[in-house]
Amino acid sequence: MAVRRVVTNIPADRLAEAETFYSGVLDMRTVLDLVWIVTFAAAGVAAPQLSVTRQDGSGVSVPDLSIEVDNFDEVHRRAVAAGFVIEYGPVVEPWGIRRFYVRDPLGRLVGILALTT
Repeated sequence: MAVRRVVTNIPADRLAEAETFYSGVLDMRTVLDLVWIVTFAAAGVAAPQLSVTRQDGSGVSVPDLSIEVDNFDEVHRRAVAAGFVIEYGPVVEPWGIRRFYVRDPLGRLVGILALTT
């Protein structure tokens, strides 16, 4: 048996606002919309991952989600232009990632990151 997919489920009533963030800022596409649940997916294929942590390596809050992007500066620009609150960064961390934290419209802390190496 192999895990084929990991899906984070975020309880919320404001699905249209979530679409503004996840589709508009992060270019994720809607792959399922049943009115009561909307699932967004990134292009491409990546191995499912799940992180368990007791702290953030820089002493800031642990994000609810971490999303790696290939257009870091563009995503940051879109988030700021759309009025989303940037709570940390952008910063280059000692372990080789560049990241910032932003609140999605549902109140979740999302870490946006890109590898620096």
